Amino acid sequence: MKEDYYDVLGVSKNASEAEIKKAYRKKAIQYHPDKNPGDATAEANFKKAAEAYEVLGDAQKKAKYDQYGHAAFEGGQGFGGGSMNMEDIFSQFGDIFGGAFGGGFSGGGQRRSKGSDMRIRVKLTLEEIAKGVEKKIKVPRKVQAPGVRYSNCSTCNGRGQVMKVTNTILGRMQTATTCPSCGGSGHSILDRPPGSDAQGMITQEETVSIKIPAGVEEGMQLKVTGKGNNAPAQGISGDLLVLIEELTHERFVRESNHLHYDLYVSISEAVLGASKEIKLLDGKARIKLEAGIQSGKTLRLRGKGLPSVNGYGTGDLLVHVNVWTPRVMNKEQKDFFQNNLEDDNFKPNPEKSDKSFFEKVKDMFS
Repeated sequence: MKEDYYDVLGVSKNASEAEIKKAYRKKAIQYHPDKNPGDATAEANFKKAAEAYEVLGDAQKKAKYDQYGHAAFEGGQGFGGGSMNMEDIFSQFGDIFGGAFGGGFSGGGQRRSKGSDMRIRVKLTLEEIAKGVEKKIKVPRKVQAPGVRYSNCSTCNGRGQVMKVTNTILGRMQTATTCPSCGGSGHSILDRPPGSDAQGMITQEETVSIKIPAGVEEGMQLKVTGKGNNAPAQGISGDLLVLIEELTHERFVRESNHLHYDLYVSISEAVLGASKEIKLLDGKARIKLEAGIQSGKTLRLRGKGLPSVNGYGTGDLLVHVNVWTPRVMNKEQKDFFQNNLEDDNFKPNPEKSDKSFFEKVKDMFS
């Protein structure tokens, strides 16, 4: 069972944002790799603290965690979770360490630049969303050109920063500033192959496998760590950010995890009752229409919608009955309806349980 995030950082559930940040910084410095070289336990504690802060340091994630616990982040949605690596941590929270250590992580305090993130759109059908899918996408990434050679910047010795000492009335103050020679990258280029850019990079197409969990929604963003653009020298690769785009379905309309379906029936079927078969996203379902069913009636098929991306169950299929009125009839059919115009059985007589259109709209939005 995963340890409670508040216990990991050693704070109470009522801790303020500043207290949470202070507690994380204390843990991060205590278990920092530069302070504990080769210590696997310290590295594990360092990652646990970062995972806890990723949630508790974000107001929206913290609210979800307070309500649902660890279950709030099952299924992904871009959350790092236990898959966070050192590059992720230093990339996201490096500013919290202040001047206690070097910029990025490289095992020796040297700065490691990070490649830029890339963004792509992935179009999914409802069928793919219902089950989850693995997509293989060709992505044009920036990678180091074959034969390129780098060296540490002679000015900053690969740290990307230079220390500046200033005399003030309070004494000597030491501050870190971006290296003017390398611009903060920590390296300089020795050999640049033909066709590469100023950093020795070229664009190369790569097929990336993206695992998309079931239940994702339009606009959600997933992160594939390390599949963005590479960085020069010994830098960290950026991430691939995957934006979900949902394709319009020919039969169903989605509402969160529920699906809506318009079922058209004839007047005869509505009067006499009928058994109708509906094609689902996966398989079929048969529903029974009672005799005298009214147009606008909604039937609910529980569990026939879409799964929750967070594992909170499955939505329902809402079947909306629409009685189809024929536009063209022969004389015999017209005579039948003409003869029953004044018949009491054919006159509208709604019961209290038969809600009006406006009542149904009100229920929908309440």
